[in-house]
Amino acid sequence: MPDATPSQSALLQQLSVLADLPGVREVADRAREAGTRLRFHEALRRRIPEAAAESRVRGARASAALEGADLPVELVRELMSGARPWPDELDPGVATLKGAVAATAETERVVGLVRTAPLQALATLHVAAASPLVGAGSTETLGRPRIGDETCHEFVDLGPAPSPAVVSSRLAALSELILAGASAANRIPAAVISSIVHAEIVSIRPFVHGNGLVARAMERALVQALGLDPTGVAVPEAGHGGNGGPAYLGALTAYGTGTASGVGLWLTQAGEALVGGVAEGERISDAVRAGKLG
Repeated sequence: MPDATPSQSALLQQLSVLADLPGVREVADRAREAGTRLRFHEALRRRIPEAAAESRVRGARASAALEGADLPVELVRELMSGARPWPDELDPGVATLKGAVAATAETERVVGLVRTAPLQALATLHVAAASPLVGAGSTETLGRPRIGDETCHEFVDLGPAPSPAVVSSRLAALSELILAGASAANRIPAAVISSIVHAEIVSIRPFVHGNGLVARAMERALVQALGLDPTGVAVPEAGHGGNGGPAYLGALTAYGTGTASGVGLWLTQAGEALVGGVAEGERISDAVRAGKLG
């Protein structure tokens, strides 16, 4: 997306053009239809909190796995519920999982914020995601974009991270995009908006640490806030992990080229991931209905 902040009408035109790339609107429609089916699942008439809590367990696990911390879902469930305490000393994998757990849990509280103050939501999610990843002496980087000579060594396959000066302008553009998309959610598919935001955060890499965790948490919050899955039971992170980390990274790299084919590849793959994430939500709902959750 452009570095400057264009008018809302220009942004909506750009979003519409992206939604009309080959195959994008079709998969976005399938994601919307799947979300509608999930919303009316019998188990969710009375037990949305139980199903949504399990969605966050599976989402945190999948998000951590995409960072290389692939741990058993039973362990994640015990840690999130408090049945098992976190270790006093966190190795890198467990620290990544703790960041994923915190960011995924925080999505529940920023759902109302992402549509109106997206950069505030982004900062909140970053504090949650990166706190376990940084040392006690590095907390000044939490919740704010990179400044000065700070850089980021994540997603190196996408090339060097943009400079802090570029980060500032691109974040402003991203905020305007979210606000424009939220105001026209009936015209621009929610799957398209949430997927673009996910990929933009990864491409910008606004933070020193935790950009992938934040990108996936922001997508989860937008999927709920924009009405694709108002129940919060879908697991988009599991959808992204379904084809493995290399496919996920490859599609993000294609998006980073800025070409129509590269952006289209990401949007179709991300749309399929949302369809898969809703299917995971349906499996959770089936387990809740059958009394077999966990």
